[in-house]
Amino acid sequence: MDAITLSAYAKINLTLDVTGRRPDGYHTVRMVMQSVGLHDDVTVTRTGTGGVTLACDKPFVPTDGRNLAVRAAEHFFACTGLSCDGLHIALKKRIPVAAGLAGGSTDAAAVLRALDTLYGAGLSTDALCGMGLALGADVPYCLVGGTMLAEGIGEALTPLPPMPDCWAVLCKPGFSVSTAAVYAQMNGGDLPERPDTAGVLRALQAGDYAGVCHRLYNVMERVTACAHAEIGQIKDVLLACGADGAAMSGSGPTTFGLFRSEDKARKAYAALRRDFPDTHLTRMQPGWGR
Repeated sequence: MDAITLSAYAKINLTLDVTGRRPDGYHTVRMVMQSVGLHDDVTVTRTGTGGVTLACDKPFVPTDGRNLAVRAAEHFFACTGLSCDGLHIALKKRIPVAAGLAGGSTDAAAVLRALDTLYGAGLSTDALCGMGLALGADVPYCLVGGTMLAEGIGEALTPLPPMPDCWAVLCKPGFSVSTAAVYAQMNGGDLPERPDTAGVLRALQAGDYAGVCHRLYNVMERVTACAHAEIGQIKDVLLACGADGAAMSGSGPTTFGLFRSEDKARKAYAALRRDFPDTHLTRMQPGWGR
């Protein structure tokens, strides 16, 4: 096999809590993460000549070492000791960039999975996750996907019962948010409100869709929404169109609503697309498994 194409799925946060800060400056978190069907296509080809190259259908996406997919390939060869006989990565981007949806991390995870297959490395999922952690805290989750409790800096993963299937409308307004800047305004020990993560875990165990939707909450939304009124405007549209729950994903600015009703989801999608072209209609996505 000389080439492989994998789907790299976006994630949303059903809950996100910042629980503290480590001496090395990293914040600790406790969050419930969920894969959705919105995805990039990642094609990795052994070319037989040269180093690692990357092409993307979006001209604003960097194609050099600033791209996490390139760094993932280089890290794979450094960790395994395998020789790179020439590699080309092609990205077809659908996931918005710098949107709180782990677009870069999920592309990097797809590259690691692809290289494990193409080069017959036979690495376990745990080994790939350890490799991915050096690239970013979300990469281990993106290697596994599905419904997960993530703790530590996001790398300590516990599988959860799957989120009941539903529609999701994801809307990114026309700006991006710096995760580092949002974290700089957070204090894990002094937050006025925190998500009921334990309640979400109980609801997932019971298959209680409404119980999950009523508890969607992200502590970072307080920071991002204060600076950008669009977050609240998008939530208002989602809820007015019949969303069963709505919240911001990651550090933002993408905001999502969950719907049992396809008709209501399509109504919200159409309403938001008029003002926010980067709006997507999708569903829950199962994980790759561990």
